[in-house]
Formats: sequence, structure tokens, C-alpha cells
Amino acid sequence: MRKIIHVDMDSFYASVEQRDFPELRGKPIAVGGSPDGRGVVATSSYEARRFGVKSAMSSRQALQLCPDIIFVYPRFDVYKEVSIRIREIFRRYTDLIEPLSLDEAYLDVTEDKKGIGSAIDIAKEIKAAIKGELNLTASAGVSVNKFIAKIASDYNKPDGLTFIGPSKVVRFLEALPIERFFGVGKVTAEKMKGKGIHSGFDLKLFSEAQLIKDFGKSGSFFYNMVRGNDDRPVRSNRVAKSISVEDTFERDIFDLDQMKEELDLLCLKLSNRIDLKSVSGRTLTLKVKFSDFTLLTRSYTGVHFLSSYQQLKEEAGLLLDKVDFEDRKVRLLGVTISNFFEHEFDSPRNGQLSLFDDSNYRPV
Repeated sequence: MRKIIHVDMDSFYASVEQRDFPELRGKPIAVGGSPDGRGVVATSSYEARRFGVKSAMSSRQALQLCPDIIFVYPRFDVYKEVSIRIREIFRRYTDLIEPLSLDEAYLDVTEDKKGIGSAIDIAKEIKAAIKGELNLTASAGVSVNKFIAKIASDYNKPDGLTFIGPSKVVRFLEALPIERFFGVGKVTAEKMKGKGIHSGFDLKLFSEAQLIKDFGKSGSFFYNMVRGNDDRPVRSNRVAKSISVEDTFERDIFDLDQMKEELDLLCLKLSNRIDLKSVSGRTLTLKVKFSDFTLLTRSYTGVHFLSSYQQLKEEAGLLLDKVDFEDRKVRLLGVTISNFFEHEFDSPRNGQLSLFDDSNYRPV
């Protein structure tokens, strides 16, 4: 039986800023774009979250919820350096590390380098090292597979450690609210609740065939996840041919400005994932799904490689301008980068630090 740890840094970008700038500690801050433009919140401090400020929210909305919030210019070069140091801590225990972003990763410690044997003790040591050496906190989930470990890491944030052993998996998943399941977004959660599915127990009553009928190919995933079935290995050298992000909206949108705001956020997420993989891509693809479920894509392939937020934002905006909406509402937007060129992990890229115009930021 495998021993999997999922480590997730707590409010990573905001915590780094509060660590490096003492005057920000204890205050509500948002790392991201200015509220004077089409800015978005990359992450927020726990002080800001108490007011309802969340990542992926527009900066304007964040300011409305928390008038005293401080917007901080993102320093992705610093976050990347911290991420490298976190990964060095991971490597003391295992080489089977699968990063999901700069601030989270899976670790397979079934055979750990130090011969500790206990995944719980390893997770404790990792958390202590991150806190002692980097002055940051992380939450960890420990279980028998990736899916359950990821749910566990989010169960007791911040600075939490949750172990879900083999004998507890079934009961834990049956009692879990459906919106807490990894892979179930707001739109899917509402659809499930409309069918009487409020918890893992309710979901388990549906056959795989019924779930596929109601939720498409994701139905098979839902059927297996509620039973704790996940045989995916931790892949330390996974090679991707493309990187994608997309979002299904709670309500279909029609306003073009709102679409561009959502697209800007997707480009920010995509830029972060590109940065993690240390790649650039020549082909950018825009995906648009309308309220009638018809799908449309537009692609751009350039001479130069794309990687920075600003580059992705500009090209994605041009692709969106080419779409003839014909008075149709949009339920999903997505962006994909492909046709890669790989970089060294710690090599700088042109434009990496010009993610936002900081002229409208409050001083910190």
C-alpha cells in the first residue's frame, strides 16, 4: 500500500509578502492586479479571507468586500525561489515528487530516503523544516492515494496535518460535503445538489452509468473518487504536450468586458503553470463553450514563444475579439498553450516580472 503526502502551502504568495514585509503582518492583503483596472486576486491573506476575499476574484470586488485591503505587487521571481527551496526540503525524503504548482506537490514516501517509515512523521518533519527554515506554514494530507491526500491537506488549514488511513477512507468520503471533493466546482456542485447529491454518501447511491449520463465523462471519475479508487502514480518527470486552464461559470455570461476579465484571470493561472513547468509555447488556443453547449476554438501560432502573463493576455484578447458570439451567452472559457520550448527550471524569461502595472498600487 502506498504512502502519499500532499503538501499545500498556506496562502503562499500573501504569506511570503507578510514574511518579507513586517508592516503587512496581521493585515488584509491581496496579491494581484490593481482594482483600478481589470485586475484579479492571485491569492489573499487569511485576514482578507475573513471578509470573503478569495483567489480568482476581481480586485474591484475584493475592494468592495474589504475597503482596507492592501494590494501588493506580485513578485513571481521570489515565489519561484521559495518554491525551489521547498522542493529541496522534499528531496531529503523522496525523489518521487509531482509538483502541481509553485505551492503544492504530491510526494510518494512509500520508500523514504531516511528510512523513517511513517508518512505522518515525514509530513511533520517537512512542515517543521518549512516553518523553521523559510518562516512559512504548510498544510499536509497523508493517505493511501493522491486523491484522498489532496482532500486531506485542505481539511484543516492553515498549518494543518490530516491523516486518513485505509480503515477511515470510506466513512470519511461518505460524510464529506460534495463541494469539498476535489474536481467538483461550484457549477457541478449545484447540479449535483439539484439531483439530491449533498454528500459522498448521496453520490455513492448513483451508478457509474447514471453519473456518466448526467455529468459526461467526468461521471466515471466521480464514481471512482467517492469510493477512494485512485491508482495514479506520483510522476516526478511527467511530460506534458500542452497546458490548459478553463472555468465553467456559475451563470452564463454575455457581457464582453466580463468575458475579458475572466480571460485575464485564466491567463494569470496559465502563466503560473507555464512558469512551474519552465516552458514557453508558440501556440495559444482559446476555447469557448456557449450556453447551448456548442464549442468553438480559435488558435494563434506565432514566431516567438509565449510565456508571460502580459503576452498571454494580449494574444488571448485578440482571439476573443475574433469570436462571433451571435447574441449567444457563454458558459465556459479556456486557454491552452502548446508547441513548447523547454527552459532550465531556474532560468529567467523575458517579461516574467511585468505581470502587472504597479502604478496604481497602494504603497506598502
